[in-house]
Amino acid sequence: MSDQIQFIVEKLNQEPFRKNYNLITFDSLESVQLLQLLNDVLGEIDPKHAVDIREELPEQTAKRMLSLLGILKYKPPGSISDLSAFRQGLVTGSKPVIYPVLHWLLQRTNELKKRAYLARFLVKLEVPAEFLQDDTVADINKQYEELMEAFKNLHKECEQLKTSGLSTAEIRRDISAMEEEKDQLVKRVERLKKRVETVQNHQRMLEIARQLRLEKEREESLAQQKQEQKNQLFHAEQRLQRAQLQLKEMHHAVVDSKPESLMKKLEEEINFNSYLVTEKLPRELESKKNSAYFLQKVVAEPAMSQSDLNVLEIKINEVNAQMNQLIEKRMMKYEPIDSKFSMYRQQASIISRKKEAKAEELQAAKEEMSSTERQMLQKTSQAHELEGSEVLKGDEFKHYVNKLRSKNTFYKKKRLEIAEITAEYGILQRTEELLKQRHEAIQQQLQSIEDKKGISGYSYTQEELERVSAVKSEMDEMKGRTLDNMSEMVKKLNTMVAEKKASLAPVIKELRQLRQKCQEVKGLFEECAQEESNYHYINCMKRNLEIQLQRAKEEMKAYVSPDPQERRKAIREQYTRIILEQENLGKKLREKQKAVRESHGPNMKQIKMWQDFEQLMECKRECFLKQQNQTAIGQVIQEGGKDRLVL
Repeated sequence: MSDQIQFIVEKLNQEPFRKNYNLITFDSLESVQLLQLLNDVLGEIDPKHAVDIREELPEQTAKRMLSLLGILKYKPPGSISDLSAFRQGLVTGSKPVIYPVLHWLLQRTNELKKRAYLARFLVKLEVPAEFLQDDTVADINKQYEELMEAFKNLHKECEQLKTSGLSTAEIRRDISAMEEEKDQLVKRVERLKKRVETVQNHQRMLEIARQLRLEKEREESLAQQKQEQKNQLFHAEQRLQRAQLQLKEMHHAVVDSKPESLMKKLEEEINFNSYLVTEKLPRELESKKNSAYFLQKVVAEPAMSQSDLNVLEIKINEVNAQMNQLIEKRMMKYEPIDSKFSMYRQQASIISRKKEAKAEELQAAKEEMSSTERQMLQKTSQAHELEGSEVLKGDEFKHYVNKLRSKNTFYKKKRLEIAEITAEYGILQRTEELLKQRHEAIQQQLQSIEDKKGISGYSYTQEELERVSAVKSEMDEMKGRTLDNMSEMVKKLNTMVAEKKASLAPVIKELRQLRQKCQEVKGLFEECAQEESNYHYINCMKRNLEIQLQRAKEEMKAYVSPDPQERRKAIREQYTRIILEQENLGKKLREKQKAVRESHGPNMKQIKMWQDFEQLMECKRECFLKQQNQTAIGQVIQEGGKDRLVL
């Protein structure tokens, strides 16, 4: 509850409420203030409810709030009795009722605003069937339903346009931002053009840069097409390998085979499959069912302790011992015919076990073969991914070995060439070091000569000039590329702006039409609301008049009826009887009042006499008590005097 109150206070302190509450001030609000606060929140959701609750009766306030909460689909917690308590708490402004409602409303204010707005137009007005018999009312009701459906469609389209990302304000901001960027780019392009105009052959350089960019784009597209074709080729090769593998298997199966052998093979497969279907699988299924049954039985039983398990083990051992004893007795008493049958049974059981074992071995071998085939396909696909080829067999493998040997010879030859090149590289590296040393010596000599001639730094300046000119040429080339890129960017931006304007034009046109339709619908809905209120007012007046007329008929019928019992039911007779009763009661009360007035003076005198008598008796009691006290004191004094005389 504290988290709930904290959330409510935070939301009420924000826009649009700005209440400036804290937990203490909010908790100290009275019931009327809480109801007004709840009404303010409901008024924010639906402006029709922004009223002062002091200007209406509590029942009207509760009815209005309950109707809006029902439209907003608020579900109070609890059962039907709790719902009645909820209504009572809403009337009295109970905190346990108001706090959850405020928390629920403030959590989803925007969603509820939308729901309340739609409820104004989508809550259907129920017209009684007898009024729909009138053609005018039926036509108006039909138009009302059609307008409601049109409003639904328009609202859906409006929401789609809002969520489609084509907001006119956003598009205008994008267009203005693009135009600003375009102006900036145009200015930069003009500045760069002015700089480039001083460079010789700048037009030719721009044309060459443009051609280079086009060729690069073409190269990228060709590379992408090449990659796509490689992927398609790889998938096609995989399909081809699978088809070739299946074809080889079929060839191996057909080679040196006759119809009799094929039929025999098919019969063996049919027998094996029939054995699996009729004997092995049903038996395994039955055993699995029994196991599942026993497991379910064990699960259904209560949990067993270790002592229970020990008892069960002891019972199992006893039962096994009894079974062994019975088997031994039977073996000692068996007959020859039974021994033959037992021998045949043993042989049959041995054959069935062997059959089951072989069937399981065959099944395992088939599974292993299928897994091996899958692994082979995976390895083949991996080899193709590594730009390899499929596994070679027979003559193909021999040809591959010969090719590998020739490649090995070629590799050794190239290795010798690499060794020679490496040795030559060492020689050239040493030559480079010697030339660098000679260059440094010549540079020192040149420096000394320049110092003698008085032109020190001439060679360094010459080198710097050459380096600067090279850098300048590179910068000029970069400027040319940049200028070209900027011009291309300006073209793209112009194209984008034109596309945005073109795409925005029909949307704006459609939006204008929708606005006109919305204005029409709004006017029709206002007219419909006015007609609806008139209809309700007339209907209420009609019902009141009908009730009054019915009462008048019943009163007249009872009044003119010859039956006295029926006359007593008439309102006139009832009121007459009540008036007589009240008159008799008033007469009795007046007589009683007269008697009270007449006996009032003597009664007051008697009360005064009793009060005086009570005071007199109280004085006598006090005097008697004082006299008793004085007598007791005198006796004590006399006894004291006697004691002194005795002494």
